[in-house]
Amino acid sequence: MTAPSGRWGDLKARLISGLAMLLAGAVAIWLGGTVFSALAVVVTGLLVQELAAMTAQGRLPRAWGLGVFAGAVLAWVLWMHSPFALAALVLPSVLGLWRIGRDRIVWAVYAFAMMLTGYGLVAIRDGLNPPAGMFALLWIIAVVVASDVMGYFAGRMIGGPKFWPRISPKKTWSGTVAGWIGAVLTGALFVVLAGAETRILWLSPLLAFAGQMGDVAESWIKRRAGVKDSSNLIPGHGGVMDRFDALIGAVVMVLLISQAGLLPRFGG
Repeated sequence: MTAPSGRWGDLKARLISGLAMLLAGAVAIWLGGTVFSALAVVVTGLLVQELAAMTAQGRLPRAWGLGVFAGAVLAWVLWMHSPFALAALVLPSVLGLWRIGRDRIVWAVYAFAMMLTGYGLVAIRDGLNPPAGMFALLWIIAVVVASDVMGYFAGRMIGGPKFWPRISPKKTWSGTVAGWIGAVLTGALFVVLAGAETRILWLSPLLAFAGQMGDVAESWIKRRAGVKDSSNLIPGHGGVMDRFDALIGAVVMVLLISQAGLLPRFGG
């Protein structure tokens, strides 16, 4: 039996692993609390490990050490539940400066963004009044997924000019715009079903754009490292960083939106 090939060759593995991640994530989001915090800690540790592996010039023990350290720091910050503890989120970036072999600035900035993402996911889910926290988190994930799915199919079915060929050769303008459209439709769905404020309609494509920039940033890092995927942990998706790169950009954007007082309210 020959392996599937062509434009849709990775679709089966992508769907199966995607559904498995969706189920695990949905259960953790529903339960919240310790279960969701534990998932955020594990994912953040894996993200940092993969980033370190791409910038540590093959020093995998160092990469795993930084990943474990990042997970431990995030767990401590979440356990302390104090704004004064947030400064510790920068510690993996600082420690890695002496252990990373190349691209130290890239490492420091992106590792900090990963730590902010892990913390932000938990802060959004459990920091807002229920059920607003769960709705807000579902909105972020839905925008990222809708943007990715519509971009995936539009890019392969329509094709056309590349969005940024030197950095992300597979990303097209048709897929990028389709992602923005998917984000607006997702926002409209939350207006109807979750009573979200209408500002979500213009915030959703902003989140999608931030997510797409997260994807582009990871593509640039992988090209500099000379690798196709951040790892081979997830069939059809590559590594954890390959799957969560857009979420990193989106969550950081939501944190900025929240600081500006523009985070939409739900259930209104």
